[in-house]
Amino acid sequence: MITEESRGEAVVRLDGVRKEYGETTALNGVSLEIRAGEAVAVMGPSGCGKSTFLNMIAGLDRPTGGTVVVHGENVGELNEKGLALYRRRRIGMIFQFFNLVDDLSALDNVALAAQLTGTPARQARRRALELFDELGVADRRNAYPAALSGGERQRVAVARALMNRPALLLADEPTGALDSRSGEQVMDLLLDLNQIGQTLILVTHDERLAKRCASRLVEFADGRVKGEHTLEPSA
Repeated sequence: MITEESRGEAVVRLDGVRKEYGETTALNGVSLEIRAGEAVAVMGPSGCGKSTFLNMIAGLDRPTGGTVVVHGENVGELNEKGLALYRRRRIGMIFQFFNLVDDLSALDNVALAAQLTGTPARQARRRALELFDELGVADRRNAYPAALSGGERQRVAVARALMNRPALLLADEPTGALDSRSGEQVMDLLLDLNQIGQTLILVTHDERLAKRCASRLVEFADGRVKGEHTLEPSA
């Protein structure tokens, strides 16, 4: 989470970012800045470059040209070990289909994220239990993913994303696989996280999610930023 002193500082800066896959250009000169404490929704038609944009910031892919700087680190210059550490320490990711490990309990799924950074198992489980309490799934900590509802699985995934207190939370269609009630609960959760200072980037097709959780909308088209708009809070 951010401090009052750091609020408003640039957390993410993309400058002229291109990404090409063979003859296909997924991103074509994207420049964008995201400040500490912002909640930014990214929208646009399928194939417009939204997910590629998120993958650039997450260090899951490298730009063909331009630079991606997150918390002062040039992500494109990191080696594979550096990228792994960057993702574990700087970034929290929430996916549409949860990406939980089926043969681990909910608690172990979350604690694993901290253990991979070298946190002792007991300390990791203590932090995980704190998050389960905060997210309202403490009673499901020993359940396996197959026994959880979609909403419960996404809350466990959010806990995992928050485990290492990331500077930046990335959400890729976080309500896309949920029923309307569970989707509303996850929207409320993301809104609450941003209100206490978590920097958040949402890629979504859901206009309601964007308006509910974000203060800025970035629209993509054909691999470029088509426009940006300030969003007014909605109930």
